[in-house]
Amino acid sequence: MKTTTRRERFKPAVDRSVLLLLAGLVWICVGAMLLRFSYSWLHASREGASLVLVGAGVLLALVIHHFGFLRVVDKNLGRILPMEGKKCVFSFMSWRSYLIVAVMVVLGVSLRHSPIPKRYLSILYTGIGLALILSSVRYLRVLVTQRGKRA
Repeated sequence: MKTTTRRERFKPAVDRSVLLLLAGLVWICVGAMLLRFSYSWLHASREGASLVLVGAGVLLALVIHHFGFLRVVDKNLGRILPMEGKKCVFSFMSWRSYLIVAVMVVLGVSLRHSPIPKRYLSILYTGIGLALILSSVRYLRVLVTQRGKRA
């Protein structure tokens, strides 16, 4: 009979498929939040160059997605996929990634409160937000593929 410690009993442990789903959903939610900021800034500015700014943001998103975030996703997948059994729900990201996220949040808040015009910040927010959403598709695709192998 296996005995569990009190700490293990309260550990929020989940299967690998839940980690993949969580990773994809977190990236989608953060991306959507950034896109909402960008949209509200562009909508409030009411200047004619909004389409150009959105276009620049989309181009930036493709670059960030391809050369930046896909590498992060692949590293996370390389860590998650070999996992056996139940793991901590927060292990969909490495501890180092949590530190990077904290720095990015501080940077984002600093930029929002900086004197940089919001319409120009919308390019960066569109780029990062859309790149997060595009990159999250890989998590979800792997999740669906993993589920298909079990069936």
